[in-house]
Amino acid sequence: MKWIVTIVGPTAVGKSRLALTLAQALDGEVVSADSRQIYRYMDIGTAKPSFQDRASIPHHLIDIIEPTEPFSLATFQRLAYEAIEDIWQRGKLPLLVGGSGLYVWSAVEGWQIPPVPPDPDFRHQLEEKAAIGGAYSLYQRLQEVDPVSASKIDPRNVRRVIRALEVCEATRVPFSQLQGKEKPPFNTLILALTCHRDKLYNRIDDRVDKMINQGLVEEVKGLAARGYSFDLPAMSSVGYRQIGQFLQGRIDLSTAIQQIKFETHRFARHQYAWFRLKDHRIRWLDVDIEDDLEKRASHLIREEIGN
Repeated sequence: MKWIVTIVGPTAVGKSRLALTLAQALDGEVVSADSRQIYRYMDIGTAKPSFQDRASIPHHLIDIIEPTEPFSLATFQRLAYEAIEDIWQRGKLPLLVGGSGLYVWSAVEGWQIPPVPPDPDFRHQLEEKAAIGGAYSLYQRLQEVDPVSASKIDPRNVRRVIRALEVCEATRVPFSQLQGKEKPPFNTLILALTCHRDKLYNRIDDRVDKMINQGLVEEVKGLAARGYSFDLPAMSSVGYRQIGQFLQGRIDLSTAIQQIKFETHRFARHQYAWFRLKDHRIRWLDVDIEDDLEKRASHLIREEIGN
């Protein structure tokens, strides 16, 4: 049986750095499981690995679509499996790396994703309802028709709520009942990074400040100059949304920065709902107490899969 190594955990905890070190040590390549790094021109706000890092170690599923292009979970899963197979064919070790729980588990657990195409009219209707009645009004509707799916979705994630309702509407079956699993043809070692909550928030705040200093405002200006609307789903992610509001004169820069930090803290907390500390499948590594994190992770990999 073939193996992949998955590196997960909350944002800003150090996943990309560890993945790069392990890939260099174990002759591996990185498959990104990040729902924002797929977009071209969105580099700073998505904390993409640098061009130098990507030149030294191949990274897959980064910069693959325009911000205007739709991208589904099913598409990610297919591309991830293709990249993993390609890496195996060249005798290397695939490292699936990212904090997007939906992406990670769809690949690791082999989710059978409902083949329901997007319905633009239905989505537009629900988007209008959310604009009028608030995002929670849609979430309450989902709680009524599919409480299992609702329990796994952040009420403020309007796109995911709409998708669940869209599948329910098309199939007349709750979205959660259509998401079966079929174990993929590989074994997975799941490593996860964590640290004390206060230290994680400090890491996040430092990263946001660094993004601003690196030119996040100019990056968002550049996206707008290319004709990308602030209403695009790609532009709704944390960082891009708040800087967009600043550029539109709706908030000042200081407020935008504070909102980015606050929303990223909230996102990090939500990631622990996807990657649970008590999940027996996950080998947790505390970045604050490991004397040599890279050495410890490498030892676990070699011990488990014999690489």
